[in-house]
Amino acid sequence: MHNFVIIILLITSIVAITFIVERGLALRWRRVIPPAVEAAVGSCRSRSDLPSLTQICQQHPSPLSRLLLTAGDHLDWTKEANVDAVETRARHEVVRLERGLVVLEIVVGIAPLLGLVGTIYGLILLFAELGSAGMTDNSSLAKGISLALNATLLGLITAIPALVAWSYYNKKVETMAVEMETLCDEFLRRLYRSKGGS
Repeated sequence: MHNFVIIILLITSIVAITFIVERGLALRWRRVIPPAVEAAVGSCRSRSDLPSLTQICQQHPSPLSRLLLTAGDHLDWTKEANVDAVETRARHEVVRLERGLVVLEIVVGIAPLLGLVGTIYGLILLFAELGSAGMTDNSSLAKGISLALNATLLGLITAIPALVAWSYYNKKVETMAVEMETLCDEFLRRLYRSKGGS
């Protein structure tokens, strides 16, 4: 049982490292909000600039590009209807950005508990052995306690980096979502103003 818990903890740590690296690559700022697309939004002042922005968005596929393409595709709608369409698409994009973060959250919750299970089970075995054999060798007692506490240590070593990554990535997704919302809002304001209102 103790070895089983250690193996599960090792698998959990591998899963955590995999998702930490994968989310780190997926949530790079340049990948979510490419500088070329951001610059194109800034230079898109009227509907005549829209083809250039569309081309840049297609060349740099990203969450921001997809939001801008959605907004551009619905310019014949009222501004309120277009904003609703963009908000619906934005929720979908944020869910995609958050993909995998739930796994890190689960690791944060279960790794210390698995470590505790391993420790308690190890101590139960140790004290059962002491009860039957008596306490004749202090070094074997210390070694047994050390082995039992290894599970707790492994659980914490797994959970702490996962907690740091989960917190950091959550905040990063939130910051990116606000930035994309700001850029889309500016884009829609300019284009509907150039049209003469919604």
